[in-house]
Amino acid sequence: MIDLRSDTVTKPIEEMRKAMYEAEVGDDVYGEDPTVLKLEATAAEMLGKEAALFVTSGTQGNQVAVLTHTRPGEEVLVEDNAHIFFYEVGAMAALAGVQTRPLPGVRGMVPVHRMEQAIRGEDIHFPPTRLICLENTHNRAGGAVIPLDYMQEVRHLANRYGVSIHLDGARLFNAVVASGVSAKEYASTVDSVQICLSKGLGAPVGSLLVGTKDFILRARKWRKALGGGMRQAGVIAAPGLIALTKMVDRLAEDHANAKKLASGIANISALDVNPDMVDTNIIIVDVKSWEEATGRLANDFLLRLKEKGVLATSFGGSLIRFVTHLNVSSVQIDEALQVVQEVAGGR
Repeated sequence: MIDLRSDTVTKPIEEMRKAMYEAEVGDDVYGEDPTVLKLEATAAEMLGKEAALFVTSGTQGNQVAVLTHTRPGEEVLVEDNAHIFFYEVGAMAALAGVQTRPLPGVRGMVPVHRMEQAIRGEDIHFPPTRLICLENTHNRAGGAVIPLDYMQEVRHLANRYGVSIHLDGARLFNAVVASGVSAKEYASTVDSVQICLSKGLGAPVGSLLVGTKDFILRARKWRKALGGGMRQAGVIAAPGLIALTKMVDRLAEDHANAKKLASGIANISALDVNPDMVDTNIIIVDVKSWEEATGRLANDFLLRLKEKGVLATSFGGSLIRFVTHLNVSSVQIDEALQVVQEVAGGR
């Protein structure tokens, strides 16, 4: 089975499994796990921040960040397709008690002037704006890379109004590899960043939240409140170290495979995709023409792919998503493309 549903399905490489077995461990709640401490220090250095916190998942990292930046009754500005708003179970409202204000964007970016119009001050009628959340790369925008100059504009805006910025950088290193902009440069525009180890970087579990020492000290307490206080966590931090230090550059292979798949699909008349819009490892394909020609729905297309050995996922309406990753080779991309052609042609 060629699994193109997500880069979360990656399996840890042998070196990671060995590192898990050999990891030196201690009680991380007491701050005594040397492998976790090394992972956190490595992440902080790579992103040019003072400190980092190992968390169980990207969602936990994002929500700990929101809890640390805000107080109940305040407002958070988000792009209306952002993961933190779209896919995190309403956690900002349920856990932090904040109001989210989703704003329409293009390729994951809310126009800065519209963001400025949405910022609210200390008026007795309104929740004050305390936080802006960005996402890079942007999942629902098809893995789009958010340009550094846009993030710098948002930073200048936030500075003028005294608002903090959190970056959901679950796939930030995809943006780094695709753009040539360093992780430090991206991170310099925001107050906190969450990076995921268990997507394209191939670790089995975990994310990191980075920021100032004071921010991470407060975030550590929120992590504990959410049940994220881990004990001998070095066994899962060890593959994270390999992910950060050895797996970043190979993301270029995933990007090349995504472009290859998108270019092939673009030649299929019943399907619609623009390879020029594929920045990284995510391809969003519109099967509307296929639906109209066959009287079937996108889920039928996905089922037929599965029957022929390829897994993809629904992205709403007539859209389906393919994601390239560590465990899919260029040869398998050729095989997957052949299957897509067969299904699109009704065979």
